[in-house]
Amino acid sequence: MTDATSHSVLIGPDKELRPEISVVAPVYGCKGCLEDLVDQVQAAVATLGVEFEMILVDDASPDGAWPRITELAATRPWLRGLRLSRNFGQHSAISAGIEHAAGRWTVVMDCDLQDVPAEIPALYRKANDEQLDVVFAQRVERQDAPLKRFSSWAFFSVLGWLTGVPQDPSTANFGIYHRKVIQAVCQMPERDRSFPLMVKWAGFRTGKLPVQHQARAEGETSYTLRKLLALSTNIALGYSEKPLRMVAGTGIACSLVAFVLVAMSLLRWWDGDIEVAGYTSIIGSVWLIGGLVMFCLGVVGLYVGQVFRNVQKRPYYIVADAVNDAQEAR
Repeated sequence: MTDATSHSVLIGPDKELRPEISVVAPVYGCKGCLEDLVDQVQAAVATLGVEFEMILVDDASPDGAWPRITELAATRPWLRGLRLSRNFGQHSAISAGIEHAAGRWTVVMDCDLQDVPAEIPALYRKANDEQLDVVFAQRVERQDAPLKRFSSWAFFSVLGWLTGVPQDPSTANFGIYHRKVIQAVCQMPERDRSFPLMVKWAGFRTGKLPVQHQARAEGETSYTLRKLLALSTNIALGYSEKPLRMVAGTGIACSLVAFVLVAMSLLRWWDGDIEVAGYTSIIGSVWLIGGLVMFCLGVVGLYVGQVFRNVQKRPYYIVADAVNDAQEAR
């Protein structure tokens, strides 16, 4: 990992120039639309008349996107590229990009053109006109498959319940973020990362802007059901203690039930109404208690595992190669 504040472009012995806007896009499985992406971003930012840079982060894309990124960067000095040593996941790739970004504002977007580059000027103007630190792009009419929309709604509903903070499924990574927000996110050391949740946790002045949302220009989503469940579990454990409180509540409830059953047995014994417990009830009780114990140990074990991963302090991304990047060149 590199220091998010270390990058600058020297223009003289004592002068330095930072771009006004940095655009960060993780790349996975969208090699064919990269040229359209960078050209549309350039055209959109050109209407603002400000200096900008774009950073494409190759998260070990299976279609061999890195040669295409280096080819595009060779004719576009404002385009920078990072190639991660392996697939670290979308949010780790975003972290790599924002930690190398130098702009006063950083735009984070997907590479598949579902996030429309033409919306960048509107995000920038809203942030400046209303003096906001964060403006999330709100996808009013999502162009995703029904299953994807349902899974997204279910994920954010459960996450909102777990964290106690309302979550909006119409917003994701796409948005514009002031440099102080980016620096705050870069200071968060956890390995299980979720960029929009980290931004919301930081608590800066935030707004939303309804934007156009397009169908994917190429490929299919890389989030399988298994990956979504793993991501949901990691985020739930990283941003909520409610599962632990649920375990404690379950233990208390079982104790109360056991206390009531013991009291009933004592009353029957006192009245002389002693019944021999049946085999079925004994086996059922053993399996019930055993299952609850295993469930509780499993939840606690997940938290212990997450603590172990964070205590290791391994980097959440490794840059294997870079193009047009001053940080990696030094």
